[in-house]
Amino acid sequence: MKRSTTALVALGAVTAAVAGGVLFLGAGGGAGAAGEDGDGLPPATATVVRTDLVLSKTVDGRIDFARRRAVKAAVEGTVTVAAAEGRTVRRGEALYELNDKPVTLLYGPVPAFREMKKGHRGSDVLQLERNLRDLGYGAGLYVDTEYGEDTEAAVKRWQKHLNRETTGRIGRGDVVFQPGEVKVVSADAALADQVGPDAPVLTIASTKPVVRALLEQTDGALTARGTKVEVTLPSGKTVPGKVAGTVRPEGEDGAEGGGQEGITVEVVLDGGSRAASGEDAEATASVTFVSEAREGVLSVPVEAVVALRGENGGYGLQVVRGRTSEMIRVETGMTADGRIEVSGAGLRVGMKVGVAKP
Repeated sequence: MKRSTTALVALGAVTAAVAGGVLFLGAGGGAGAAGEDGDGLPPATATVVRTDLVLSKTVDGRIDFARRRAVKAAVEGTVTVAAAEGRTVRRGEALYELNDKPVTLLYGPVPAFREMKKGHRGSDVLQLERNLRDLGYGAGLYVDTEYGEDTEAAVKRWQKHLNRETTGRIGRGDVVFQPGEVKVVSADAALADQVGPDAPVLTIASTKPVVRALLEQTDGALTARGTKVEVTLPSGKTVPGKVAGTVRPEGEDGAEGGGQEGITVEVVLDGGSRAASGEDAEATASVTFVSEAREGVLSVPVEAVVALRGENGGYGLQVVRGRTSEMIRVETGMTADGRIEVSGAGLRVGMKVGVAKP
């Protein structure tokens, strides 16, 4: 399918596009309509072709990672091991260390909001036990919502393996729950920095690459989830993708880059992380949003369409056969890339039609 890179005006502009070069004709049309030379022939012709028409818009984008969010310190302390930017962190690994204690990544949707110890119940306890099981500390552990003696014993085994004090408790700030593995986008606190509760220590994101692009407010129809796109990556490789949704522009809450107008769209690439492997994240990508497509339709240049006068109005084409021509009425459809969809009785591929200008 041919991809248009410019969205053109729709049907309402056809009259304006052709009026400067084509006479308005009577509703009946007819053979021998007057041309510039008085012989009924137009100044130039074009061929009716069968093609694909695509309405699209191309904007700049950049490679990023989905679901950016800050990880904040739960307790006051000193950063003794800073986060490593660009690193992928998986279950059971430390995001950073505070007061010489690792802050460990575990998987789950419920955020860590309290100390966990024997006697506690809740979905966070269930999450913890599932992680202990998946990390290999599930011997004798009954996975449920109760922090019992079996949970305490599993936590102690884990702490011993980490060469930490075996308290059997999960202190506040000891773990961070996230849905899955994460990429460290930036270290917001450096080694030896003093951080207080709720101070950002690092920014993380999903390991899934996305492309973020800025559309105008009038392009709301292109932001619908699932809208198909084609992304030309910095290397020149083109990969398909689709709109995952809209996101707040970075810096909206005061950081650099805030205040930009428009809609920031997040696009996921077909093929996931493999699609963007080795690409320069600092370079610009090109994102083409496809809003409408018509496959295998008859089309002519926009300049070939004639606005018909008369009671019925409508549009026509001046069909040229040898040294004669005839005006036929047509129905018009989608317009894209300088061409317009046409249909009508007797219209077929290969016909020569007049155009307003050579």
